[in-house]
Amino acid sequence: MTMTRRLKPLEIGHIPNLPCPGCTECAFWESPDMLERRCGSLCDGGLLRERIGEINREWGECGRVAAEDDEILGFIKYGPARYFPQSRNFEAGPIDPDTPMLACIHIKDEARRLGLGDVLLKAALRDLSLHGEKQVMAYAFASGRDALLEPVIGVDFLLRNGFTVAAPHPAYPLLKLDLRSLATWAENLDALLQALRIPIPSPHRMPSPSIKIKGRSHG
Repeated sequence: MTMTRRLKPLEIGHIPNLPCPGCTECAFWESPDMLERRCGSLCDGGLLRERIGEINREWGECGRVAAEDDEILGFIKYGPARYFPQSRNFEAGPIDPDTPMLACIHIKDEARRLGLGDVLLKAALRDLSLHGEKQVMAYAFASGRDALLEPVIGVDFLLRNGFTVAAPHPAYPLLKLDLRSLATWAENLDALLQALRIPIPSPHRMPSPSIKIKGRSHG
Protein backbone atom coordinates (compact mmCIF):
# COMPACT_ATOMS: atom_id res chain seq x y z
CA MET A 1 0.00 0.00 0.00
CA THR A 2 1.35 3.42 -0.97
CA MET A 3 1.53 5.90 1.86
CA THR A 4 0.87 9.57 1.17
CA ARG A 5 3.08 12.26 2.66
CA ARG A 6 1.92 15.83 3.11
CA LEU A 7 3.13 19.08 4.62
CA LYS A 8 0.52 20.53 6.98
CA PRO A 9 0.33 23.59 9.24
CA LEU A 10 1.33 22.87 12.84
CA GLU A 11 -1.81 22.85 14.99
CA ILE A 12 -2.66 22.09 18.61
CA GLY A 13 -4.15 18.77 17.56
CA HIS A 14 -0.76 17.59 16.28
CA ILE A 15 0.97 17.93 19.66
CA PRO A 16 0.10 14.45 21.05
CA ASN A 17 1.56 12.86 17.89
CA LEU A 18 4.79 14.82 17.55
CA PRO A 19 7.72 12.61 16.52
CA CYS A 20 9.84 12.53 19.69
CA PRO A 21 8.20 11.66 23.04
CA GLY A 22 9.47 14.80 24.78
CA CYS A 23 8.05 17.08 22.07
CA THR A 24 4.51 16.54 23.32
CA GLU A 25 5.29 18.33 26.60
CA CYS A 26 8.43 20.40 25.93
CA ALA A 27 7.84 24.11 26.60
CA PHE A 28 11.48 25.22 26.50
CA TRP A 29 10.90 28.10 24.08
CA GLU A 30 7.59 29.13 25.63
CA SER A 31 9.06 29.83 29.08
CA PRO A 32 10.72 33.15 30.04
CA ASP A 33 12.71 31.49 32.84
CA MET A 34 16.40 30.76 32.38
CA LEU A 35 16.44 27.03 31.61
CA GLU A 36 19.05 24.40 30.98
CA ARG A 37 19.52 24.28 27.20
CA ARG A 38 18.21 20.80 26.74
CA CYS A 39 15.06 19.43 25.14
CA GLY A 40 12.56 18.65 27.86
CA SER A 41 14.17 20.92 30.44
CA LEU A 42 10.63 22.22 31.02
CA CYS A 43 7.69 19.89 30.44
CA ASP A 44 4.41 21.84 30.40
CA GLY A 45 2.00 20.63 27.76
CA GLY A 46 -0.61 23.20 28.75
CA LEU A 47 1.76 26.10 28.16
CA LEU A 48 2.89 24.60 24.85
CA ARG A 49 -0.68 24.23 23.57
CA GLU A 50 -1.64 27.68 24.82
CA ARG A 51 1.27 29.34 23.02
CA ILE A 52 0.75 27.52 19.70
CA GLY A 53 -2.92 28.47 19.77
CA GLU A 54 -2.03 32.07 20.59
CA ILE A 55 0.43 32.40 17.69
CA ASN A 56 -1.98 30.81 15.22
CA ARG A 57 -4.78 33.19 16.26
CA GLU A 58 -2.79 36.41 16.50
CA TRP A 59 -0.06 36.04 13.86
CA GLY A 60 -0.66 33.04 11.63
CA GLU A 61 0.65 29.51 11.11
CA CYS A 62 3.63 28.89 13.39
CA GLY A 63 5.01 25.68 11.96
CA ARG A 64 4.80 22.80 9.54
CA VAL A 65 4.54 19.07 10.08
CA ALA A 66 5.58 16.40 7.59
CA ALA A 67 3.05 13.60 7.87
CA GLU A 68 2.89 10.14 6.33
CA ASP A 69 -0.82 9.36 6.42
CA ASP A 70 -1.57 10.00 10.12
CA GLU A 71 2.00 9.65 11.41
CA ILE A 72 4.14 12.76 11.90
CA LEU A 73 7.70 12.24 10.67
CA GLY A 74 9.00 15.67 11.63
CA PHE A 75 8.08 19.27 12.28
CA ILE A 76 9.50 22.78 12.36
CA LYS A 77 8.30 25.58 14.66
CA TYR A 78 8.65 29.31 14.00
CA GLY A 79 7.09 32.70 14.66
CA PRO A 80 7.91 36.19 15.97
CA ALA A 81 10.46 36.13 18.78
CA ARG A 82 7.98 37.68 21.22
CA TYR A 83 6.12 34.36 21.31
CA PHE A 84 9.31 32.51 22.32
CA PRO A 85 10.45 34.35 25.48
CA GLN A 86 13.29 31.89 26.07
CA SER A 87 15.01 33.61 23.14
CA ARG A 88 15.81 36.57 25.42
CA ASN A 89 18.10 34.37 27.53
CA PHE A 90 20.64 33.59 24.78
CA GLU A 91 23.89 35.53 25.02
CA ALA A 92 24.07 36.22 21.26
CA GLY A 93 20.66 37.93 21.33
CA PRO A 94 18.21 39.30 21.88
CA ILE A 95 16.16 39.11 18.71
CA ASP A 96 13.77 41.98 17.98
CA PRO A 97 10.37 40.85 19.34
CA ASP A 98 8.66 41.34 15.96
CA THR A 99 11.30 39.49 13.93
CA PRO A 100 10.40 35.89 13.08
CA MET A 101 12.72 33.16 14.30
CA LEU A 102 13.07 29.44 13.79
CA ALA A 103 12.73 27.76 17.16
CA CYS A 104 13.41 24.09 16.44
CA ILE A 105 13.23 21.16 14.05
CA HIS A 106 12.52 17.66 15.36
CA ILE A 107 12.61 14.57 13.16
CA LYS A 108 11.75 10.95 13.85
CA ASP A 109 14.82 8.72 14.16
CA GLU A 110 14.23 6.64 11.02
CA ALA A 111 13.66 9.79 8.92
CA ARG A 112 16.85 11.60 9.95
CA ARG A 113 19.63 12.46 7.46
CA LEU A 114 17.42 11.67 4.48
CA GLY A 115 16.54 15.21 3.39
CA LEU A 116 13.43 15.78 5.50
CA GLY A 117 15.04 18.66 7.41
CA ASP A 118 15.74 20.48 4.15
CA VAL A 119 12.11 20.09 3.03
CA LEU A 120 10.76 21.34 6.37
CA LEU A 121 13.11 24.33 6.32
CA LYS A 122 12.08 25.24 2.76
CA ALA A 123 8.44 25.02 3.79
CA ALA A 124 9.04 27.35 6.74
CA LEU A 125 10.96 29.88 4.65
CA ARG A 126 8.26 29.87 1.98
CA ASP A 127 5.56 30.42 4.62
CA LEU A 128 7.48 33.33 6.14
CA SER A 129 8.13 34.91 2.74
CA LEU A 130 4.45 34.64 1.77
CA HIS A 131 3.59 36.14 5.16
CA GLY A 132 5.49 39.26 4.06
CA GLU A 133 8.51 38.80 6.33
CA LYS A 134 11.84 40.18 5.12
CA GLN A 135 14.22 38.14 7.26
CA VAL A 136 14.31 35.25 9.71
CA MET A 137 16.70 34.53 12.54
CA ALA A 138 17.65 31.42 14.49
CA TYR A 139 19.85 30.44 17.37
CA ALA A 140 22.00 27.45 16.52
CA PHE A 141 24.17 24.97 18.36
CA ALA A 142 27.82 24.79 17.38
CA SER A 143 29.44 21.75 15.77
CA GLY A 144 30.42 18.95 18.12
CA ARG A 145 27.41 19.21 20.44
CA ASP A 146 24.87 16.40 20.83
CA ALA A 147 22.03 17.11 18.40
CA LEU A 148 19.66 14.74 20.22
CA LEU A 149 19.75 16.92 23.33
CA GLU A 150 19.70 20.38 21.78
CA PRO A 151 16.53 22.52 21.66
CA VAL A 152 17.92 24.62 18.78
CA ILE A 153 18.95 23.88 15.18
CA GLY A 154 22.46 22.86 14.12
CA VAL A 155 24.68 25.66 12.82
CA ASP A 156 26.10 23.55 9.96
CA PHE A 157 22.59 22.77 8.70
CA LEU A 158 21.62 26.45 8.68
CA LEU A 159 24.86 27.62 7.06
CA ARG A 160 24.43 24.99 4.35
CA ASN A 161 20.99 26.43 3.64
CA GLY A 162 22.11 30.03 3.16
CA PHE A 163 22.07 31.48 6.68
CA THR A 164 24.92 33.71 7.85
CA VAL A 165 26.17 34.53 11.34
CA ALA A 166 24.54 37.66 12.78
CA ALA A 167 26.14 37.43 16.24
CA PRO A 168 28.90 34.93 17.01
CA HIS A 169 29.01 32.78 20.14
CA PRO A 170 31.16 29.70 20.85
CA ALA A 171 28.19 27.49 21.72
CA TYR A 172 24.99 29.22 20.49
CA PRO A 173 25.53 31.76 17.69
CA LEU A 174 22.66 33.77 16.23
CA LEU A 175 22.12 33.32 12.48
CA LYS A 176 20.02 35.21 9.96
CA LEU A 177 18.67 34.84 6.43
CA ASP A 178 17.40 37.60 4.13
CA LEU A 179 14.18 36.18 2.71
CA ARG A 180 14.22 38.74 -0.10
CA SER A 181 17.36 37.13 -1.52
CA LEU A 182 15.68 33.78 -2.10
CA ALA A 183 14.40 32.41 -5.39
CA THR A 184 10.69 32.30 -6.17
CA TRP A 185 8.76 29.59 -4.36
CA ALA A 186 7.71 27.48 -7.32
CA GLU A 187 9.16 24.23 -5.95
CA ASN A 188 6.63 21.49 -5.24
CA LEU A 189 7.58 20.63 -1.67
CA ASP A 190 4.95 17.91 -1.31
CA ALA A 191 6.51 16.16 -4.31
CA LEU A 192 9.97 16.46 -2.75
CA LEU A 193 8.62 15.03 0.50
CA GLN A 194 6.95 12.13 -1.29
CA ALA A 195 10.21 11.30 -3.10
CA LEU A 196 12.31 10.96 0.07
CA ARG A 197 13.49 7.39 0.68
CA ILE A 198 12.24 7.13 4.26
CA PRO A 199 11.90 3.58 5.66
CA ILE A 200 8.44 2.34 6.56
CA PRO A 201 8.07 3.03 10.29
CA SER A 202 7.79 0.16 12.73
CA PRO A 203 4.66 -0.13 14.89
CA HIS A 204 4.48 2.23 17.87
CA ARG A 205 5.39 0.91 21.28
CA MET A 206 3.87 2.87 24.14
CA PRO A 207 6.23 3.71 27.02
CA SER A 208 5.55 2.41 30.49
CA PRO A 209 3.26 4.82 32.36
CA SER A 210 5.65 4.66 35.32
CA ILE A 211 8.48 6.19 33.30
CA LYS A 212 8.66 10.00 32.96
CA ILE A 213 10.05 10.85 29.53
CA LYS A 214 12.30 13.87 29.45
CA GLY A 215 12.41 14.04 25.66
CA ARG A 216 14.79 13.82 22.74
CA SER A 217 15.88 16.44 20.30
CA HIS A 218 15.70 16.84 16.57
CA GLY A 219 18.37 16.18 14.07
